Amino acid sequence: MPLVEGLTYAHEHTTINLSSLKNTPDTHLDCFEETVKEYTELYEKGVRNIVDVTVMGMERNPLYVQRVAEATGMNILQSTGWYQDKFLPDEVTTASVEDLAEIMLGDIRKGIEGTDIRAELIGEIATSKNEMTERERKVFDASVLVHKETGVPITTHTTLGTYGKEQVAFFKERNVDPTRVVIGHVDLTGDIDYVLALLKEGVYVEFDTVGKENYMPDQRRVEMLKKIEQAGYEDKVFLSMDITRKSHFKFMDGLGYSYLLDTFVPMMLEGGVSERFVEKMLRHNPKNFYR
Repeated sequence: MPLVEGLTYAHEHTTINLSSLKNTPDTHLDCFEETVKEYTELYEKGVRNIVDVTVMGMERNPLYVQRVAEATGMNILQSTGWYQDKFLPDEVTTASVEDLAEIMLGDIRKGIEGTDIRAELIGEIATSKNEMTERERKVFDASVLVHKETGVPITTHTTLGTYGKEQVAFFKERNVDPTRVVIGHVDLTGDIDYVLALLKEGVYVEFDTVGKENYMPDQRRVEMLKKIEQAGYEDKVFLSMDITRKSHFKFMDGLGYSYLLDTFVPMMLEGGVSERFVEKMLRHNPKNFYR
């Protein structure tokens, strides 16, 4: 069973390097001791699982992630796939869909990058803002092949929440069970009707940028979650923070990973989201998905 009993952060990056395109060392998470310290704090608060969605093109480092897991006791799921077009390596251009699928199958069946650490999910596979580029489509097509062969679930990136409906349509056209797909970053739309339309299709969704109020106020996230609960989709939502910068960490005066539990959970409860729904989002829903 991929997840152990406890709370789950469903969309994180234990280490990641986006600095080559972001042009700032802030987007290179290589702060091992600080990560261990914050994950240990999460562990003390009941978190037992981190779903790590760092894929190829993000400078994956499976042994680094394993070291963090061993130092903290955290169960960290690692992933396979490729990210958004501007981060895609040349191999995505030159390889066939079948070639890409074989690489991903190797990560799942043998181990990531020559290690014995096996990928347990596909993604975050990504689309660009309001579009799916040709190379992104190749990644999505390869992911469908791998999913159908292995049953491994798929998690996606939507740029600022856009193109989620089209992602769902893509999977449904290829007869992928929507209950094995989670659409990421939907909280960034701020559009509850849009999110409810996704949920009606049967997929899971993530409110996974909690605390990033420069994109969307957390109070708006609370209002959307309350409406999702009222609509009866409380079994289909995960929570996370998607921390990708050193400046998000406490040692650099950022919010830190515990913000979700210490601040956002009380905000949800005060805003009318039930304790039962909070428990489902953090504990039961991820466990049902990553089975």
